[in-house]
Amino acid sequence: MQTTNKQSFLKHALAALVLTGISVSACAQQQKMEAEIQGIMKDLDAAGLSVAVVKNNAIIYTHSFGYRDIESHAPLNDSDIFRIASISKSFSATSVMQLIEAGKCSLNDDFSKLVGFTVRNPKYPDAVITLRMVMSHTSSINDSQGYFSFDSINPAKSPNFAKCYNDYAPGTGYSYCNLNYNMVGAVIERLSGERFDLYVRHHILDPLGLYGGYCIDSLDKTCFVTLYEYDSASRRLTPDPMAYFPRREEIKNYVMGYSTPAFSPTGGMKISAAGLAKYMMMHMNYGKYDGVRILSRKSGKRMQKKVSDNEGGYGLALRASHDLIPGKAMMGHTGSAYGLSSAMFFQPKEKFGIVVITNGSNPAYLPGDVDINAILRRTVNCLYDNLIRTPPAK
Repeated sequence: MQTTNKQSFLKHALAALVLTGISVSACAQQQKMEAEIQGIMKDLDAAGLSVAVVKNNAIIYTHSFGYRDIESHAPLNDSDIFRIASISKSFSATSVMQLIEAGKCSLNDDFSKLVGFTVRNPKYPDAVITLRMVMSHTSSINDSQGYFSFDSINPAKSPNFAKCYNDYAPGTGYSYCNLNYNMVGAVIERLSGERFDLYVRHHILDPLGLYGGYCIDSLDKTCFVTLYEYDSASRRLTPDPMAYFPRREEIKNYVMGYSTPAFSPTGGMKISAAGLAKYMMMHMNYGKYDGVRILSRKSGKRMQKKVSDNEGGYGLALRASHDLIPGKAMMGHTGSAYGLSSAMFFQPKEKFGIVVITNGSNPAYLPGDVDINAILRRTVNCLYDNLIRTPPAK
């Protein structure tokens, strides 16, 4: 072999070895990260955990750990779908912003006129409760009488409607309230003429190419992830049969603008972690994902603008978190229901975001925490440290 050929051979061989070394290093880092996540799951008795990480408008990592169903030992897959609980509120708020852009309403509208019955705090009868107040949980409405029927707050139907209101004037305080967003779902129906679940499918999910929805019977049930309530005394997980209750009778006799809680606009979205990450990118880019714009940039920013200082800064179904990842101002939402815990948070300027969903775990909080439980916080930070702050070698 001539000297030149030997040099070329050695050069290419050395390059191959370097690339192999980098690949091995990246693989080792990922394995270490996944082992850490499995350790977090063991510490907190988690059934399953699904994650998705976004960087520079692309999903760079998805993985599912543990079980979709403990009893059958079915492993959790990336395509499986969860009822994501209160992150669902952002789908309702997105729908309202679309209707505002279409000229159907405004955030300053009297909510009574929009929902079709009187919504007034009887302690402050002259104070108008606006759509913005309802969407930001500053309406003075509470969930003390339940939130799966509007009859509880309708003065024409309930003698106890006054119990649905707090003792402060609308717009002057904050109280997280699921009834707010079930009523928002009814407003979407009254303004659009479409059943709530169909509106979200036609105007958000389909345009973004996402599989999911609010209607149980419109989805492949074999993809549903079993949700587990946690008993702290026995450290046992028990499946909750109500998580995917189809409410067929209510839907069969559906009344637009009244039966809306059957779909739970406040918490009933079913979607995978990867699907939620794509939806998250739409909000990270103020209304646009993969070349498709479903909200104006102005509306996207308005949803993220705080109305109340509570929960780090609550906007319109999106809230700030200044301590989830130390030193990073994140935007998003959490969810908790039927044993599930979910988190969707993103950094719009730095263009990264993280989705974490568990179908059941010890819901413990770390010392000093009040809003994001331990499994969500620890997993988010593990993913950030390994994939965003210190990206693996390519």
